[in-house]
Amino acid sequence: MKQPHSRSRRPLGQPTRGKTAHNRLRRVDTFVLLYDPGLITRSDGEFADARFVDVGYGAEPWTTLESAARLRSLNPALRVLGVEIDRERVAAASTYVDELTDFRLGGFDLPLLTDPDGRPERVRLIRAFNVLRQYDESAVAEVHNVLGRHLLPGGLLIEGTSDPVGRHWVANLLRKPAGSPETPLRDEGLLFSTNFRGGFEPRMFQPVLPKNYIHRVLTGEPIHRFFADWTRTYQLSLPLRSVGVRQLFVASARGLADLGYHIDIRRRLLSRGYMRWISAAVPPSQVRAS
Repeated sequence: MKQPHSRSRRPLGQPTRGKTAHNRLRRVDTFVLLYDPGLITRSDGEFADARFVDVGYGAEPWTTLESAARLRSLNPALRVLGVEIDRERVAAASTYVDELTDFRLGGFDLPLLTDPDGRPERVRLIRAFNVLRQYDESAVAEVHNVLGRHLLPGGLLIEGTSDPVGRHWVANLLRKPAGSPETPLRDEGLLFSTNFRGGFEPRMFQPVLPKNYIHRVLTGEPIHRFFADWTRTYQLSLPLRSVGVRQLFVASARGLADLGYHIDIRRRLLSRGYMRWISAAVPPSQVRAS
């Protein structure tokens, strides 16, 4: 029989409002499948039964179940775990539990289990959306560290905020490097996403910035300068609006790259409404246009 791996008596975290619309996080799944499909299909070693974990899925388990269906289009055997700090929400989701899908009570200290030999469950991907808005900015780094301890080397944490229907959102991308469980996550950039419905302009992303950025759009801060420069490239690209909002978005992102920002300019991402502002920790040579 498996035993809880977490040693916390009380889940780490605070309850959220839990209001989640169907398909709110569909574009997060689509991005993962475009950006790192190998992470989903990988089955060597400890990745053989490694999980995708959806942290704070809300009052209803729709986001977890929808993600399970999408990600299993690449890996039909993918194990999926939904985690909620609210006991009633976990109880309500229990009817959807099956051989590959589980829902458990827990927080950022994930409620992973161990087998009789003391081996914990493994995690390849963690998604935590709309769960840090009520926290102080000072708590963000520690939450990232706590979640990161559960990831296998090469695993990914995507943590961010979306609007109520998932039309646009911004997320931190953090990768687990090789090393011990305590090895800090590596920043792979800040990801902006839009489905182009309702138009596009840079300032629409400011209300959905992750907690570690949203209060820093102030003179002198890098994120403030970034938005100022993005507004500038957007304005220069406005003539393209006549041929489509998508072209306007792509042109404004390429304009940022021309200004010296490390932007992932692969068209297969930009044309779908994904712009990744790459951390300086990721060498530009790792990003190739295609």
